[in-house]
Amino acid sequence: MNLILDAHLHTISSGHAFSTVKEYAEQAKEVGLSLIAITDHSPAIPGGPHELHFKSMWDIRTFINGVQILAGVELNILDTAGNVDLSDEIIKYLDVVIASLHSNCFATRDNIRENTNAIVNTMKNPYIKVIGHLGDHRYPFDIDEVISMAKETSTVIELNAASFPPRNDRGDYEATCKLMTACKNYEVPILVSSDSHFYTTTGDFKIPLQILKESNIPEHLVLNTSVEMFKKALDVKI
Repeated sequence: MNLILDAHLHTISSGHAFSTVKEYAEQAKEVGLSLIAITDHSPAIPGGPHELHFKSMWDIRTFINGVQILAGVELNILDTAGNVDLSDEIIKYLDVVIASLHSNCFATRDNIRENTNAIVNTMKNPYIKVIGHLGDHRYPFDIDEVISMAKETSTVIELNAASFPPRNDRGDYEATCKLMTACKNYEVPILVSSDSHFYTTTGDFKIPLQILKESNIPEHLVLNTSVEMFKKALDVKI
């Protein structure tokens, strides 16, 4: 399976990442990607940028060395009601809007009901297009309920490379395979992401590709295989 875009990258503006937009674009060209999205962390993350950062992202929506650059954000899910840390008035203008559970902003818990509610209610926001790094062992949830809501709300499920060693140990491999199988059964699209915090991991999809193969995921569900399919699923206009 040929993956040609990476839509979850963090620059130095995220406060704990270490590369620039230009460095990501150059690396994307080097590894054969056609498109990337800059999705810096939103303000509730310690060290995260002010909301003005996201109001000013229009200038990066360009091409560098033939690689298209999109503007985005990785939001923090703040509570079980699905509230996030940027207003709709800001995120509705961004190309790629991901929302994720982070321990800095949503305390880790074994309460499946609360975690499920947080995810499902977040999906009800029409401007949030992707739910990030599910399969985190710290946040168990009801897979069928979440994927059913993803189908109902046309929400994309991320398969996050950074969740697994050597970069992180939050990813439950077996649970992630079950999640991908549920996506296949419900025909819910999947976005493979590096979640890069340093340019060298741009387009590093080794573990996700292994999971996709083991879960027998068809190519038409993987948005990274087509820029056109990706843009249609996320309603990207450029």
